[in-house]
Amino acid sequence: MPTYEYQCTACGHAFEKFQSIKSAPIKKCPNCGKSKVKRLIGMGAGLLFKGSGFYITDYRSDKYKESAKKDIAASRPPAAETKSGGESKPAKTESKPSKPSAKS
Repeated sequence: MPTYEYQCTACGHAFEKFQSIKSAPIKKCPNCGKSKVKRLIGMGAGLLFKGSGFYITDYRSDKYKESAKKDIAASRPPAAETKSGGESKPAKTESKPSKPSAKS
């Protein structure tokens, strides 16, 4: 059931009414009681796609997407800084002496 917008031409009172499509338009103003109410052309309802092929975020504006990227970047922890001016050194490993092989 849609929501219709109405306005009284006598007193200027604007209001909305949730009613069936089959219902007759309201004629009497709830504010002043005169039969001078007209139905306005509304903006309609938002479009909502349902199903596995559509996502509500598919149709976001470019401005929204840029703002979201900045928010994600700001929420990430800073990268780990390395010592000695940005150069990393390999870890030292202890080498074991190899056993001599016995050849016959």
